[in-house]
Amino acid sequence: MTTKERYSRVIEYFKSAMPDAGPELKYSNAYELLVAVILSAQCTDKRVNMVTPALFKKYPTATKLAEASEREVYELIRSVSYPNSKSRHLVGMAQALCRDFGGEVPSEREELEQLPGVGRKTANVIGSVMFGKPYIAVDTHVFRVANRIGLTNNSKTPLETEKTLEQHIPKRLANLAHHWLILHGRYVCTARNPKCEECGLQEMCRSFVNCELTNGRKSVDGR
Repeated sequence: MTTKERYSRVIEYFKSAMPDAGPELKYSNAYELLVAVILSAQCTDKRVNMVTPALFKKYPTATKLAEASEREVYELIRSVSYPNSKSRHLVGMAQALCRDFGGEVPSEREELEQLPGVGRKTANVIGSVMFGKPYIAVDTHVFRVANRIGLTNNSKTPLETEKTLEQHIPKRLANLAHHWLILHGRYVCTARNPKCEECGLQEMCRSFVNCELTNGRKSVDGR
């Protein structure tokens, strides 16, 4: 199967299986999504969604959050992973938004990456989801799934994966593709004990096919 054929068949599968894929984080504007994505680093969306209602109620805008102390924010997000650093990042991010961008979340990746707590992945999420940029954010799920199913060829870094995916996935589908791969990695192609028997990509999945050829198993064992 050629690379073009593999991408075409994977895209057609996801278009049918997940036509309305989107973020599982709960938000109502760019500011709330930015806060939620920062909180979601190495933390489940479910947990983030548990803490953000109270956080957004107390700090509904970047201006309000910029006036908060790190300790106040910490008390509201203490159940997420790394609450100390995240409370520092959130307050710093809000202050930078107010100081440099008039309290509004910028749309350009380079500007987003200037904010505390915002790396390329987070900037890509905001640019894609809120501003329609043809970015594909690469988290651990996207990195793993892309390699396993053969959309990338043993990429060594998230940036390498991002560049490869953006080269082969049509720009009009970039936003959807990001969510397709995340959700597939979260619920089917999990890191340990992937649910290959439930996967509709078996015949297109390089890891599954190689596994069958080498030892007859019908699963990829998390390597």
